[in-house]
Amino acid sequence: MKPFSFKYFEIRQSKEVFRVGTDGVLLGAMAGVENASRVLEIGTGTGLITLMLAQRNPQASFLGLDINEEAAALTKDNFKHAPYHSRLENIHQDFKTFETAEKFDFIVSNPPYFEESGSEKDRIARQTVELNFIQLIESSAKILTEDGILSVIIPVEAGDIFTHTAAENDLFLIRKINIRGIENSKTKRLILEFSSTEKPVSESDFVIEKSPRQYSDQYLELTREFHVFKSGN
Repeated sequence: MKPFSFKYFEIRQSKEVFRVGTDGVLLGAMAGVENASRVLEIGTGTGLITLMLAQRNPQASFLGLDINEEAAALTKDNFKHAPYHSRLENIHQDFKTFETAEKFDFIVSNPPYFEESGSEKDRIARQTVELNFIQLIESSAKILTEDGILSVIIPVEAGDIFTHTAAENDLFLIRKINIRGIENSKTKRLILEFSSTEKPVSESDFVIEKSPRQYSDQYLELTREFHVFKSGN
């Protein structure tokens, strides 16, 4: 499968691992990683999100986990060839059994979000087979630092239950980005960030396309340090 080229790194892809997608790009570009020093990504896939965050925060170190052995190997390869490789580590690991003495000040995930459907396509990456929202939240809450942040991108339909479950684990919503695929359409994704410290919620809106196959000015500005756009975009 053809690699996906960004400005400063390349993502090698595989038919067996969930490919580079818009959700990952959005989370990598917008997650509030600026003040973090120790970052954990749960479910790295190709390693895209961690690579984008490493570009944005040159001081932080990163650890990635993926339960899929092939995905973990692919991420490790992509990390090895990245300009930030000295700050990146990835291991083949089930987050549900992950043990660490060190806590993280930023945890990020583009988690599985379809209920198990019987389909084998992207079964682990896209369905809540190996990790559900409750497990993700409960385990993250235990290894976040006092001021640590959990950052996720999920379908809008799951927003309320995810926020409620987080609050039950003393993680409170502090940031919400409503993402629409095209102008004047309904919100389809949410980027949500949680902290153990309650504070007013920062809420904003984001539009990916201004018309079919035409990126919005918001998207072009957000990703200009990542994407290599063709002329005309």
